[in-house]
Amino acid sequence: MKLFSYWRSSAAYRVRIALNLKQIPVDMTFVHLIKDGGQQRQAEYRQLNPAQLVPSLQDDELTLNQSLAIIDYLEAKQPIPALLPDDLALAMQVRAFALDIACDIHPLNNLRVLQYLTGTLGVNETQKVAWIHHWLATGFAALEQRLASYAGVYCFGDDITLADVCLAPQVYNALRFQLDMTPYPTILRVYEQLMQVPAFVQAAPEQQADAQS
Repeated sequence: MKLFSYWRSSAAYRVRIALNLKQIPVDMTFVHLIKDGGQQRQAEYRQLNPAQLVPSLQDDELTLNQSLAIIDYLEAKQPIPALLPDDLALAMQVRAFALDIACDIHPLNNLRVLQYLTGTLGVNETQKVAWIHHWLATGFAALEQRLASYAGVYCFGDDITLADVCLAPQVYNALRFQLDMTPYPTILRVYEQLMQVPAFVQAAPEQQADAQS
């Protein structure tokens, strides 16, 4: 099994966490999203993933893109530890929370969106950070409200779920861009708990072989 990853990619970070939690060995191949004009745009990688994004997963003849599809695949191959609760209603709440992050928060602050803002539209650094903070704050406000009904040690009770796998990389980005986390005490508390779990620590961007100072 091979994972095409970039150290600061939130989506790749999610998959790395899931792989670690399930203790699935994987060969890492690094795709630098900035170097050489973005290695994801090179012909060989475009053939693998026409969307020119990371992560991509190869397992024998299967090639998968999209982090949540990859995690679903890992869940099917290695069901224990489960990332979704047994209770159907709660499992769908977990999945909805993960999708809130993966579909509604993360894409607005993805690298290619930020590059379009600063490159094509000429947005300056101050305006770019304001954009990032606006969409993070909008999304986190909703997540904080949801967690009021479900949080235990982690997002949904005392077991790690898909919600936690998606939350940690997004909070990492928020802290990287110096978002004031004061309005989101539950999110921050859960994140701090997660960053004591080895599978999360080992998946962190700075722990990756392609990490840059």
